[in-house]
Amino acid sequence: MAAIENAPTAVKATATRHPLDRTFSVAPMMEWTTRDYRALARCLTRRALLYTEMVTTGAILHGSPRERFLGYNADEHPLALQLGGSDPGELADCAVIAEEWGYDEVNLNVGCPSDRVQNNMIGACLMAYPGKVAEAVAAMRRAVSIPVTVKCRIGIDDQDEDADLERFIEQVAAAGCGTFIVHARKAWLQGLSPKQNRDVPPLNYERVYRLKANHPALHIGINGGVKTLEACQTHLAAGVDSVMVGREAYQNPWLLAGVDSMLYGENAPAFSRHDVARAFRPYVIERLDEGAKLNHVTRHLLGLFQGCKGGRRFRRHLSEHAHRDGAGIRIYDDAVGLVDEQKLMEASSEAI
Repeated sequence: MAAIENAPTAVKATATRHPLDRTFSVAPMMEWTTRDYRALARCLTRRALLYTEMVTTGAILHGSPRERFLGYNADEHPLALQLGGSDPGELADCAVIAEEWGYDEVNLNVGCPSDRVQNNMIGACLMAYPGKVAEAVAAMRRAVSIPVTVKCRIGIDDQDEDADLERFIEQVAAAGCGTFIVHARKAWLQGLSPKQNRDVPPLNYERVYRLKANHPALHIGINGGVKTLEACQTHLAAGVDSVMVGREAYQNPWLLAGVDSMLYGENAPAFSRHDVARAFRPYVIERLDEGAKLNHVTRHLLGLFQGCKGGRRFRRHLSEHAHRDGAGIRIYDDAVGLVDEQKLMEASSEAI
């Protein structure tokens, strides 16, 4: 896998724009959608749009080395960078850097409810300031040719889910944003933790459907609580343009194996969980050669054999051994070997 790191000028010279079909995407998730997870995802789906973790403007502009925040492998495309920030000038500068590094899209986080980001005017608190978001979007759009998109909630705190959301969407769309991915829950910035904000506020899918009906010219994607590809198809049939899946795509990565066939009508890159493990193996070796610890890479595929006979032994073996000093590819191979491939294939055939 060719790495893209520390050489934006080379990227500019060689990068090609990748078609963006947002029908299905994996949500940006802090500490989860790292480059290691994204490499695993590409063993399961070629078509899904992948997102980085949220990266703050300060980290990009002042962090070093920049590769730590922006590095990725070339086969992760199509790939979007999610930015956290509110200063239009800083966001525009970061959008330019993202384009130089070859990212296919820049997405502004207007949905994260944590106290830490609120204190820096990042995330969901920006829903109270549509004019500020519009100014930031306009600045980024002037600076780059790649798409600038927004991920938001249906509201925060005591906002009206109809009037206030319409006001936000209309102002930001007027600034040139044509794509909104909407988490179909309010965020309560006072009284609920970030974890509670992912589950406690009720889902309101109908509100997102109405948003799309009210704005047919905009691309409206839906996010929140989606756990199956059948649910994705239901949302698409209801009229939204795309579906973004978060925790389920991480905790049960095998879900991604059906994306290309069910949502795009194309063959999947892997036909069994063992195919995925074999395809991911060269990447694991590459990362070990770079000095990465085995558990930092393999933690992302602990759910690969979820629900399969031997799956618990697979997870336990990696959990108990991958963190040890000197842990190498043999630990990975031994863990995969604890799930009998032939029996798993027979069980899958019987299920069909």
